[in-house]
Formats: sequence, C-alpha cells, structure tokens
Amino acid sequence: MSLHTLHPERVDETRMQAYSTFGPLLINALAQKLARCQGVRELDRIEQSLVRLVEETDVTAPDAEAMKEFAVELVVSTLRNAREHPDAKQDLEEIDGRRTEGRSEDPDTLEEQLQSGLEDSFPASDPPAVVSTAITGGSKDIVGTDEVLRRKKEARRKQSQTAD
Repeated sequence: MSLHTLHPERVDETRMQAYSTFGPLLINALAQKLARCQGVRELDRIEQSLVRLVEETDVTAPDAEAMKEFAVELVVSTLRNAREHPDAKQDLEEIDGRRTEGRSEDPDTLEEQLQSGLEDSFPASDPPAVVSTAITGGSKDIVGTDEVLRRKKEARRKQSQTAD
C-alpha cells in the first residue's frame, strides 16, 4: 500500500509507525558514518548535544518525561554501538602533554640527538663480556669492550698515519 492509496484516517498513525521503525535505523546509520569519519571524540560531543536537546524540548504529551527518558536511552545506546563498531575511527592520543620539553621538531636535530644518545650509551647497550678460564697458573689480563674498541681505533689511526 502506498501513501496515495492510504486511507486518510490512517496517515498519522502510519507516519508514527514509520518514524518509530525507521528513526532508530537512520540514527544508527548516521552515527556509524560519523564515527568512521570524525572519530569517537566527536560522538561524545554529539551525544551530549542530543541529550541536552531532548531534555530541553517542551513536550505536551501526557507521558512526556517517559518519552524523554526513552529518547535519551535511544541516543546513548545508539552512539555506544557506533563507538564500539570496528569501523569507528579511533582518536589519536593527545601527545602535547607528554612531549619532552626542549625537544626539537627538526628532523636533522633529532637525528643528531639520537646519534649522540647512542654514542653516550654504547657500552651499556652491549652485554658485558665475561671471560673465565680453567687454566691454572694465574689470571690473564681481561680486556673489556671499551679497551678493545680503543685499541682498534688507535691501530687504525696509526695505520692511516703511516700510509700518508
């Protein structure tokens, strides 16, 4: 039956049935689209706005307060479902509060700071070299990583001097 063939006395009743049937479906679809495009934080603002709208609307029906409670329930449950939907865009974490004071945004400066930090912490990033021997007759001199690197660097420097 189409709207044109509907009996005039049933128009308002059918309209209310359509609103109650399709209204929640449309609101749900819109909320999910908004969650995909704008993110969960925007849904929070929309929810607050819609709840305030429902609460501030003047309804003259006998069960106005119950109707408002059901409307708020519909808004809250619909937006909760949209937030939990797998396609909802998750908001990025606010990092401004965690940013280290004095940290540069320049990539070259960041690279320099990284290299400096790596050089300053170099031996600590390697596992300690532990040498033990079962040979009797006294211990040998144990040479650590720093000493080995220093000796190799010194040998390269001497080699380059003699080559010149």
